[in-house]
Amino acid sequence: MSISSMTGFARSEGQQDGRAWTWEVKSVNGRGLDVRCRLALGFENLEQVVRDGVAARCKRGNIAVTLTMTRSQGDGGYRINQAVLAELLTTLPQIRKQIPDAATPSIDGLLALRGVIEPVEETLDDATRAALEAAMLADLDRALEALSAMRDDEGARLSAALRSRLDEIGRLTDEAEELAALQPAAIRERLKTQVETLIADVPAIPEERLAQEAAILMSKADMREELDRLKAHGEAARELMEVNGPVGRKLDFLCQEFNREANTLCSKSQDVELTRIGIELKTAIEQLREQVQNIE
Repeated sequence: MSISSMTGFARSEGQQDGRAWTWEVKSVNGRGLDVRCRLALGFENLEQVVRDGVAARCKRGNIAVTLTMTRSQGDGGYRINQAVLAELLTTLPQIRKQIPDAATPSIDGLLALRGVIEPVEETLDDATRAALEAAMLADLDRALEALSAMRDDEGARLSAALRSRLDEIGRLTDEAEELAALQPAAIRERLKTQVETLIADVPAIPEERLAQEAAILMSKADMREELDRLKAHGEAARELMEVNGPVGRKLDFLCQEFNREANTLCSKSQDVELTRIGIELKTAIEQLREQVQNIE
């Protein structure tokens, strides 16, 4: 099935060399492709690889990729940032002058301040880092594959909903066509009665002029063009659903065209039942458009 959704979620985990990591990938609707990365400290250099991997599988959607990492063993740890601590201690006498009643800061209070204690990253040689990043990116690839599968599964369900809406639009179009075929005769009969009344009241109006006005009214009420376009749009939508690749924007444009023809049909209608069908058409088209907004 060629239809894919823009919503999905995937997660993968891995570990190596005393480090454990988790990838989370979330995807929601978007006008284009917008990738946002939040990567673990020290692995920001992977951002472009992450973006390329997402772009290879997804063409639309707002996609957030998060990498978290924990270290279970190694030489890394925490240290006191002496420069930050010294600056704080230098500033304390000035603060005490401004706030003489302030309590004396405790050691644990100073150590809890942001930047005083900082993590120490374990130094990795090039070969170890390359092997670690390769393992991490392999897990990212699995997460992206799972995301694509979820988007495809959701797309299959959306496809069934789209076909149902297109079937309803086709059925309503056929009903409108049957009623529209009767409309010229009804207009002629109504015009005939009105013309007879008008001639009786104003006999000086030329019959040619009356015939001309009648022809104009008949032309304005002709719905064949709108009905033909509705059918053509339905066929085009079904063909797009069989195309490989992103079709969401094209389907969205077709929804606009569907709605334009339905509006014109309602404005031309001179029959209550035909107007009712036109309103139902607009409702079905809006339901179709809502589903299309989720398609890649």
